[in-house]
Amino acid sequence: MSAPFGRRSCEVSENRASAGYRVFSLLDPEGPQPAPGQFYMLATAERWSGGDGRPFLPRAISVAETGPAARGVRLDFLIEGVGPGTDRFCELEPGERVWITGPLGNAFSEPRQQHPDAAGAILVGGGIGVAPLALLRRGFSERGVPHRVLLGFRNREHSGGLELFCSAAGALCPEVRLASEDGHAGHRGYVTDLLATILAGDDARSGVVYSCGPPPMLEAVRSLCAAHEVACQLALESPMACGFGACFGCAVPRPEGGYLRLCVDGPVIWGDEVGPTAADADAGARERDLRL
Repeated sequence: MSAPFGRRSCEVSENRASAGYRVFSLLDPEGPQPAPGQFYMLATAERWSGGDGRPFLPRAISVAETGPAARGVRLDFLIEGVGPGTDRFCELEPGERVWITGPLGNAFSEPRQQHPDAAGAILVGGGIGVAPLALLRRGFSERGVPHRVLLGFRNREHSGGLELFCSAAGALCPEVRLASEDGHAGHRGYVTDLLATILAGDDARSGVVYSCGPPPMLEAVRSLCAAHEVACQLALESPMACGFGACFGCAVPRPEGGYLRLCVDGPVIWGDEVGPTAADADAGARERDLRL
């Protein structure tokens, strides 16, 4: 899939609250349909600068959901305001314009691309990292791929995006299980507790794990899958300035030496492509106060 060359201007159609997060929608008249796991480089057309007037760098944000529009596609993004860039996205109002470049990066693959006889998939998301798994889940459902979804949240105030996993009737899809550290929903504890229970089953190796979330969670997922010899794909994050592999700001080390540039070699990578250091390398990368 090739994205249109250069950046383009998209109109904001909606910005709604979602349990401590926000979901904003852009109408993209030119771009192709993104694949689950891909991301966009985003910057608002107005008020995209600090107090000194220097512009922020664009932010790399994974697409959470898509839908038809009168022309082109609708792109939905799940966002948490944790710094000047994401705070600005949280303030977006319908009619404003956002510059986008994308879709960029590698997408999640089908389970049978890893194992020809794979029986299904396990999706594991944490916090704001549930976003790219929503589009992945919908695709699996439409194609009849058996799957389970495990979602974990810190507390009620940081549990947004669940509506992305609801059916048309508004109820949470039956394949979704929840974990929360404060015990407000589902299992009291970590989402990786739920994953560990599933991987302890005799048929665990017949599935593929797909995961996105905070670095400690991703490292726990990677380690669990390695211990049980289960294939996994991780959607990693790292500060990005370009999205095209030119700046090397998103480089993470490979276990055998050298580096991966997450914007072009990822952001979705197989678990055995990185070691513990790389899985933790993006700590704090959700939002950096980077300026041009």
